[in-house]
Parts: sequence; structure tokens; C-alpha cells
Amino acid sequence: MSILEKNGGCEVSAELNYWVGLKGLYPRVLAWLMQRLPTERQRLPVITILAGGLCGLAAVAFHVSVGRAQALLIERAGAMPDHLWIWAMILTPALGGLIAGLALYYVVPAAAGSGIPQVKAAYMTRSGYVSLKETAGKFVLCVLQLGAGASLGVEGPTVHICSGVSSLLARITRLSPKNARRLTSVGMAAGIAAAFNAPIAAVTFTLEELIGALDQTMLSGVIVAAALAAVVENRVLGSHPIFHVPRNFTFDQPSSLVWYALLGLLAAGVSILFTDSLLAMRGWFRRLTAVPRWVHPAIGAAATGALAVVGLLLFHLDGIAGDPYKTLTLAFSGTLPVAAMAALCLLKMAGTVTSYSSGGAGGIFAPALFMGGMLGGAVGYIDVAVFHHSADSIGAFAVVGMGAVFAGVVRAPMTSVLIIFEMTGGYGLVLPLMIANMSAFALARHWRHTPIYEALLEQDGIHLPERPVDPRQEEDKDEGEAPEDAMA
Repeated sequence: MSILEKNGGCEVSAELNYWVGLKGLYPRVLAWLMQRLPTERQRLPVITILAGGLCGLAAVAFHVSVGRAQALLIERAGAMPDHLWIWAMILTPALGGLIAGLALYYVVPAAAGSGIPQVKAAYMTRSGYVSLKETAGKFVLCVLQLGAGASLGVEGPTVHICSGVSSLLARITRLSPKNARRLTSVGMAAGIAAAFNAPIAAVTFTLEELIGALDQTMLSGVIVAAALAAVVENRVLGSHPIFHVPRNFTFDQPSSLVWYALLGLLAAGVSILFTDSLLAMRGWFRRLTAVPRWVHPAIGAAATGALAVVGLLLFHLDGIAGDPYKTLTLAFSGTLPVAAMAALCLLKMAGTVTSYSSGGAGGIFAPALFMGGMLGGAVGYIDVAVFHHSADSIGAFAVVGMGAVFAGVVRAPMTSVLIIFEMTGGYGLVLPLMIANMSAFALARHWRHTPIYEALLEQDGIHLPERPVDPRQEEDKDEGEAPEDAMA
């Protein structure tokens, strides 16, 4: 049985014929491909390579679109003269949320949220099927909301978009359900690699978050796709990490370990406070029946804009609405006051909770990294004050804090270490990073057993299996050609 038949062959065929316009060309191309590569085992490596490249291009298009939308919308709002910027910073996100809310409610409801929970559900319950409508909706609405100032990230949506691209490719090439699921893992790895310029972390995240058990074919496909997507992203947008770290930090003060351990404990607390607040606020919005649901994202976005105004008025610092990495880079230099770091951590948490819980579209990776960087920098001030260490340690604590809060929120401990290494380009903080990350991960898991993505799905009434499906245990069905009428 092909993935087309499993998910409604007629509906998917009509979708492809309409969107791609290949009704005449497609059968000839498919026949040419199957003549030269008659079995799926032969076609899968070629399709995997193609998926990695296409996912990289899709990620580039998405990131460039978000950057231009932010420059056009939220950055212009913040640059308005006199006190007009205050109203613009509140109304711009609200308007973006209102338009997105209408589209999410009436046109493409599956595009809401981070994207990673949706990909997990598709992988475990629908053989990796992600519709083209869902993919296109995620692209357009995330560009709108993130450009308008939602306190969310591009990383989760990039995974969703890339998984949609790989799922479309699986349908076009008539892959069986087993190999279509494999291609979904390829899309996730490519999305993470392109989002962070971190192909190694992309592989570990896919293993930790999606696959669980795997076969050699899946692992090799994930590695190839992650590498290709990162190469495409690097060639188009440059090989630099997503933010600038002024120096390679090193660990040369053993007495600081006590503060790194404290950072792990605080990161676990921040992670739990963030996830509990997000789930509680999301439940509150669902009970808010007096206001139409399509208005909810506008309410959350307006609240985010107000929080951004508070940050600008008090500290003249952005990062709550729009691109958070510019302000996060300042934390690495140790130039931000400790009060500003602590306040921005809480403001970002509140802004992300309101943006996400109200039904918006966007991810939580970037907010988690921002909160962690600010929390770590604030703890670094304690290290400087107590032990009179160099002010450079503030930046080192900020780097470690990013990984610790990421580990506590996302519950991917290996990825949380590797992604910091790849994004910062330095490996001098291995010991404190492992101590803080594992402490945050273990404590967060002890206090709240259900990870955030599973909790979000359960709130939607979707209960995933305890363990991901092992592709090696699936029955090999129809490894050869799909039925002739699959694309009819």
C-alpha cells in the first residue's frame, strides 16, 4: 500500500495535480525514474538527497521572508517618532495576530502551534503525512506573525515546513508508508540543521525527539539530509552561526562550578514555570468562549507587544517582539545590567506564553534560548560578585544558561549540549555545560514527567504511543511500484 492510498489517494492526487500542475508531465517523469530505479530501496537514497536539498531551499526562503517581514513591520513600528512607537508596537502584533487568527480558524487550522508536535503526530499516526495546504499555511502565517512581532521562533516552523516538503516528495514518488515515515524524519533533521546551522545537533534531536528506535537506512538518511540542508543554508545565507559570540569561552575557574550547578537548578525552575504557564494559559484561552476563537491570537499578540514596550521603556532593549538574537548577543559580552537580564528573562517568558497560548503559529526554541541566556548571565553576575572573577564569565554563564533552559524545556539533553557547541563555535565549556544541562533536564523531568510537546498534543486530545514506531518491525509492503491509479 502506498502512502497515497493510506491517506486518501484521490484527495492527495487532486492536491498534487492542482498545486504542482504536473498532470501530463508527472507520469512520464515517474515512469523514467522507475525504469532506472525499479525498487524503492534503489530510489530512496536519491529521494533522500533531493529532500535534503529542497528542505534547505525551503528553509532559506522561510528565514529570508521572516527577516524581511520583521524589517517591514515590527522594526518599523519600533522606529516611529515620539510616542507613536508605543501604540505601533502593540497594534502591529495585534493586527498580525488577527489576520493569522482568521486564517488559522477558517482556512488552515493545522498550521497553528510550534510545528514539532504536529510532525510527531504525523510521524507516529499518519505515516508522516503532512499536507501541502498545511505546509504552505505554516510558511505564510508564520512569516506574518513573526514579522509582526510575535514572541516566537522560526525553528519549530522550519521543521514543520521541511517535513511537509519531504512528505510531498514521498507522495510524488509513491513511497510506501514505511519509507514515507522515514522521509518525515529526514525533513525534521533538515529543518533543525537549516534553522541553527547545526547538522550534528539536528541528527541527535531527530533521534531523541522523533525516532527513538531506528534502522540503518533511517539514520543514514537523517545524516545526509541534515548535512545537505546545512550546506544549502550556508551557501545562501553564509556559514556564520545564528548569533555572534565575541570570544571562545573557556572553563578555568573550578570554584565557579557551584554557580553552574545553581544555574542548572534555576534553569529547571524556569523551564517548569514556562511550560506550566503555557499550558495553563492555553487552557484558559480555550475556555474563553465569550470571544471568537479567531480573535484570540490578536489578544495574545497585543499583550506581547505591551510587554515589549515595557522592556524598551525600562531598559531600552528589544528581544521580546521580533528577532531575539540581537539582544541575546549582548548578553555574551557582559554589557547588559543584571536587572535587565533578569527582567528580560521574565518578560520573554510572559510574551512567549501569550503569543503561543492564544493560538498563534511559531516555535519555542528561540524563546527558550533567550530565557536561558538571560538567566545564565544574571547568575554570572553572582560569580563575579562573590569570587571576583573576570567579567568574561558573565558571557560564559549566558552560553551555558541557553543550553540548560533548552534542555529543561525541550527535554533533549544530547541536543542541548551539541546545539550550543555548533551555534557558538566553541567547546571550552564542556564540563559546566554538561553539569547545568543534565541538572536542568533531570530536575525538570522529575517535577513534570510529560515533555512539553506531548503535553500540548494531549491538551488537543492526541495521545501518542509510549514508544515511537520501530520501522524494522513494520511489515514490508509494496516495496516496488505503487499502483498505476495512485496518481489518477
